[in-house]
Amino acid sequence: MRARLAILATPIVAALIGIAIGVGIAALLGAPPGRFLALLIGQTLGSGYGFGQVLFRATPLIFTGLAVVLPFRAGFFNIGAEGQMAVGGFAMALAGIHLHALPGPWLWIACVVAAALAGGAWGAIAGALKARTGAHEVIVTILLNFIAAALINYVLNRWYALPETVRTAEIGAGAWMPRASAAIPFFRGSGLSAAFVFALAVAAGCDLLLLRTSLGFALRILAGGPRRARYARLSPSRLTVVALSGGGALAGLAGASYILGYKHYFEEGFTGGAGFIGIAVALLARNRPAAVPASALLFGILSQGGLAVNEIVPREIVDLVVAIILFMYIVLDSKAREGTWRWISS
Repeated sequence: MRARLAILATPIVAALIGIAIGVGIAALLGAPPGRFLALLIGQTLGSGYGFGQVLFRATPLIFTGLAVVLPFRAGFFNIGAEGQMAVGGFAMALAGIHLHALPGPWLWIACVVAAALAGGAWGAIAGALKARTGAHEVIVTILLNFIAAALINYVLNRWYALPETVRTAEIGAGAWMPRASAAIPFFRGSGLSAAFVFALAVAAGCDLLLLRTSLGFALRILAGGPRRARYARLSPSRLTVVALSGGGALAGLAGASYILGYKHYFEEGFTGGAGFIGIAVALLARNRPAAVPASALLFGILSQGGLAVNEIVPREIVDLVVAIILFMYIVLDSKAREGTWRWISS
């Protein structure tokens, strides 16, 4: 039991160590530790606006974290959530622009479906190459990130960008997701919207898919290798495409917070690295969909906290804290698992 508790406590301990080291570095730069913590915590969890911004920043990370978790449970490492999120967000905006005459709920559904299909199709490219040629999904998805950025940049600036901007026109109002501040004044001024609830629902659905359905069971079997999948009379090629396209679809939905719930248009660079941070989110969540929202919340706090502490120290210190947390997690997790194996063998 002690070993199992050690494994569960590892992310918390890693986070505390990372924050403590960040406080020490801030002190070396002349910032009082108390002031640093007051800004980091007070302007994230200590105010309605700050907490709303934390949840707003955590929302796309839930989707991108799930985009890494789903393929990983099948034995694949999806590094392409950044490009899949961009492609899905662009498709979401185009659907909202071209189908603006649809009634409200149907327009929202059309935008969500378009994002999932576009992101899924982008992920399926890596899946098909992996299944047909054996190309490593890490290399393929990394390269697809650059292709997605270049392709979107060309199409956006050639046909859809407003004059002297790098954004599209606004989507139809029927697809807008309600802002939290409209119903809860506590969150006034923040970008938090119903997209956060949507993200939680998707995380719960993903957890059910992996743990309670035959498809989820098949994906977990594939993680043991193609030979095991064939022995179970499953198609490794088909499941490979399903896993990576499913991850792409989840990443494609990550634009809902920004496009449907906040700005209501697509803007070049709106992903802000959320696809890559999703890898860290999945890592701290131990690739469990149910734990992804909590992990995303931690990174949301650090992201918003970086803006808060920038008043007294460079915000890059918070980026350093994130790196330390990940490093400490990897070290502590390996030690905890070694203890687990010894405990089991004894």
